[in-house]
Amino acid sequence: DANRQISEYKFKLSKAEQDITTLEQNIGRLEGQVARYKNAAENAEKVEDELKAEKRKLQRELRTALDKIEEMEMTHSHLMKRLEKMKANRTTLLSQQ
Repeated sequence: DANRQISEYKFKLSKAEQDITTLEQNIGRLEGQVARYKNAAENAEKVEDELKAEKRKLQRELRTALDKIEEMEMTHSHLMKRLEKMKANRTTLLSQQ
């Protein structure tokens, strides 16, 4: 009976050692996954920061371009009015001759 108990305990010990080995392997695998996910998250944050900076730069460029367009439209309008006045003056001068 004692031999049977010893044999049973040896089997349980062997099984527990196998379970420990399996769990240690799982820990190693999970730690590797955590490291990869952490690295991926850091890279994603870096890319996000770069994209935000690029977006701000593009928005500044857009505002500058829109300001230039507005300025050019005002200049165009002013020049068109001057041209109309010059045409009117020319017409007046030609009719007076």
